[in-house]
Amino acid sequence: MKRVSWERYFMNLAIQAATRSTCPRKSVGAVIVRDRTVLSTGYNGSLRGAPHCTEVGCLMENEHCIRTVHAEANALVQAAHNGVRLEGAEIFVTASPCFNCFKLIVNAGIRRVCYGEFYRDDKVLRFADELGIEMVHLGLEEPSQ
Repeated sequence: MKRVSWERYFMNLAIQAATRSTCPRKSVGAVIVRDRTVLSTGYNGSLRGAPHCTEVGCLMENEHCIRTVHAEANALVQAAHNGVRLEGAEIFVTASPCFNCFKLIVNAGIRRVCYGEFYRDDKVLRFADELGIEMVHLGLEEPSQ
């Protein structure tokens, strides 16, 4: 049995986190890591204590569900809630972050974003390049041997 790389291992954890998603439009998972140690995880879901999209439907504005908090934001909030410092960390996300989540990621001190699939926003790639944030497209599935 071939051992998976660290990158694939953490992306697999993000894929697993996405299975907790409560928005049927898109399941996204995120894992924040530093020094090969998981610091925080998140998935897209409703506000704490509020009904989920799977229970009451999506709340749509401008073609986006606004009932959910994005996986990246939930992972960042979970880290803050637990007093975890994120400076110099990296994040593994099943879909590339939207621009709002990207801004939060950068301001949290995360310097590397690994994503499974590109999702919508070229602006993220432009800003990442300007800011020296490494964007790595890993794909969602392990490459064939």
